[in-house]
This record gives sequence, C-alpha cells and structure tokens, in this order.
Amino acid sequence: MEQFSQFVTHVDNMVWSMVLVLLCLGVGLYLSLRMRFPQIRLLREMVRLLTDREECKSDGITPFQSFATTVGARVGMGNIAGVASAIFYGGPGSVFWMWIIALIGAVSAYAESALAQAYKVRNADGTYQGGPAYYIEKGLKCKPYAILFAVVAFLGPGLLMPGVQINSLVTVFEEAFSVSRIVVGLICCLILGVVVYGSIKRIAKLAELLAPLMCGIYIVAALFILFTNITRLPGVLAMIFQSAFGIHAVFGGILGSAVSWGVKRGIYSNEAGMGCGAIVSAAAECSHPAKQGLIQSFSIYVDTLFIGTSTAFIVLLTGTFDVTDGAGNLLLDQTGGIEAGIKWTQHALMGSMGSWTGKLLAIIIVLFVFTSMTGYCYQAESNVRYLTGNSKLAVGIGRAIFLSASFLGAVVDADAMWAMGDIGYGLMAWANIIAIALLAPKASALLKDYEKQKKQGKDPVFHPERFGIKDETGAWKKER
Repeated sequence: MEQFSQFVTHVDNMVWSMVLVLLCLGVGLYLSLRMRFPQIRLLREMVRLLTDREECKSDGITPFQSFATTVGARVGMGNIAGVASAIFYGGPGSVFWMWIIALIGAVSAYAESALAQAYKVRNADGTYQGGPAYYIEKGLKCKPYAILFAVVAFLGPGLLMPGVQINSLVTVFEEAFSVSRIVVGLICCLILGVVVYGSIKRIAKLAELLAPLMCGIYIVAALFILFTNITRLPGVLAMIFQSAFGIHAVFGGILGSAVSWGVKRGIYSNEAGMGCGAIVSAAAECSHPAKQGLIQSFSIYVDTLFIGTSTAFIVLLTGTFDVTDGAGNLLLDQTGGIEAGIKWTQHALMGSMGSWTGKLLAIIIVLFVFTSMTGYCYQAESNVRYLTGNSKLAVGIGRAIFLSASFLGAVVDADAMWAMGDIGYGLMAWANIIAIALLAPKASALLKDYEKQKKQGKDPVFHPERFGIKDETGAWKKER
C-alpha cells in the first residue's frame, strides 16, 4: 500500500505541476479580459436568473435544478478536508489564492457551461446531453481530442475521484460514532446505487432539496464561530494576506506552495474549467446558452467564497491548524498531531460548540458526500454515453465501476485517495482548459448576443445557425 501511495503521489505531482496552475490562472484571466469581467459585471443578472421560473417541459431539468446539481457536486470534501490540507501545505496564504481562482475561475465556468448548452444534443427520450466532449468535437472539429476528454472524464468522476468523498465520510463517522469504516462504506454505496440507477431528473430533484440545506447548516456553524471569535478576525485576515504575498514572518518562505495549493484545492473545490459543471449544465432547458453559463458562474462563488471560506475561518479562527514547509518540518504546530483534513474542522467545531457538533458535522458531511457522488456519477455516465453511443450495457457497467471505486474509499489510505482524486481533476483540467481557451471567441459571441437581446428588451433566445452550429438532434427546436 505504501508503494502504491508513493506512486500516485508522484503522478499527482507530475499532473499538478506549476504549468497547470499557471494555465488555469492564465486562461481565466484571458477570458475575463476578453469578456470584460462578466463574473463581476453581471453578478446581479446571475442572481436574477436563479429565480427565473422559465418554462420547462419534460425535455430537461430546470436552470435551478442544474445549479443545485452542480453546487451539490462541487460542494464536498474539497470544501472541508481540501481547504484544511491547503492550509497545512501552503499556509494561510493559500486561502487568498483560493479566492483568486474562484473569481477568475467563475468566467471559465461561464465559458464551459455556455458552450455545453450551445452544442448540446437531444436524446431519444427527450432529455439533453452535452459537455466538453461535444463542444470539442463540434466546435473544434477534432474527434480524437473529444474522445480523449471523454475517456479522461470517465476516469476522473467514475474511478479516481469518488473514493475521496467516501474516505472522508467514513473517517468522520469513525471519529464521531466509532462505527466500522467498512460498514459505513457499504451502506453509502447501497444508497447511492438506488439513486444512480435512476435518471438525471431524480438526481436533480434530490440535489434541489439537499444542496441549499447542507450549505445553510454549514454556513450557520461557521458564522457562529466567526462571531464568537470576532476579535481574532483582523489578525487572521492579516495573516492570510501577508502569507499570500510572502511577507509573513513565519510563512513567507512557502509563497510558491501557497499559490500552488490555493489554486489546486480551489479548483478541486469549485471544478471551474474542468468540465464537470458543463456536463450537468447541458442537461438544463433554457432559452439561451449564456443563461446557464451565468448561473454556473454564480455556483463557483457559492462553493469557494461561501463554503470554502467557512472552513478556512473555522480552522484559522480557532487555531486548529498546522503548517508544514513541504519537507516534513512543521512551521507551526498547534493541533497536537491531529491529522490535517476533515478532523481539523471536526475538532474546531467540537471545541467551540460542544462534542455534539462532531456528530452534526458527520450528518452534514453525509449530505455533502451524497450530492457530490450523485453528481460524479452523472458526469461519468454522460461520457460513457458519448463514447458508446448511449449503450445501456456500457452505462450499467460504468455505474458498477463507479460504485466499486466509491467503496475503495472506505479501505484505502487517505493520502492515496486524495492523490488519486487530484489526478482525476488534473487530467480533466488539462484537457478542458485548453479547449475553452480555443473556443473563447464562440463563448464571447454567445455572451454578446445575450447582452444585445437584453438591451433590446427581449428574453434572449438562441438561434444556433447564427453561430455556425448545426442542431442535428433538434435540441433548440422548441415552441416559444
């Protein structure tokens, strides 16, 4: 097991080199400049679209369901254990770089989701399907590249990433209730099996109910810790900013790690530019692709700026964190040897609000993990359908692989599972971020068309032929 852990860690470091970090930041900045920072300029429009009760027939899921499903998939262990590990390896400054990748990544989320909508297809049962594989094939006219992404996008959500969620879940349940990891893992996989052998609409309805609930409970807990430790807030904020720019007395020497881990865990948390959100976005019904793009931009803020920041403040305000220099030496030792990750958050809550919060966190994590896992399954399934022409047998096999990979999280070492998850996210990021950079003119044109129609007082409607997009399956042929 130790050799396996070393191997996947080595591969993880290769995938998540500084080149990928700079590529994600660079493409996000390029898109922001090209489209005049829509993630800031159109913030009010994003919120309005979330409450827009656009007619939705049986063809697809509603825009809000799509938002809830992607938030559910994004909000998971990356927001809790992932943020804690970023602080451990990159110092408090990593939190600042998580904020930066959220702001920059929001426009990447717009681009990939708008493109997914524009190039979506209608299935025989009336549902929609799409994502990076579709806009790479149809937009870039490169089938081999599309197949490569689809393979990578199955390996990530379908094989490499699910175990991270289950690993964190069984860890916190073992700590809170002294329950066997294997038993918890089996129960989770059985429940997941009931849901994932359903449809995207079942997953969407579940996410619509659970996503707001789980986010709300966690934010309330974070606000309690914030207000009870309000006098420490200025010092914590100063520590974050000083560490982010390498001027902190203790953490100044790990500036590179702060940037790298902040971006790495930020992307792990919000999935901006990876293509995951785009896959779910394609399933929604809306009148114009830019609508879904803007909605998904806002989901990045919910994920990182709200949930991720909540975790950061929980551990930083309570002092429940350590920092390493990357060579095994502790720059700061405050936890007494508590393993970096989910246990930091658990102990911070228990120390501030009582032992009962350890059990409450376990329940919250069930919701986090469950919605993340159902989102992963749909993402993997969508790419199986693309690769096999909607083969029911292949979809069934893909679901079985997903459930098996999920159970591995209950028995495999945490470090190995996180490294595997990082590899899955990293490979998808490499494949998709280049594609959306190449398709930036199309994504920008979609936004310009949307804003033009809005200025004319219209509810924007998309006409694919105006953008040189062939709608062979009739995905955009609706009665309006």
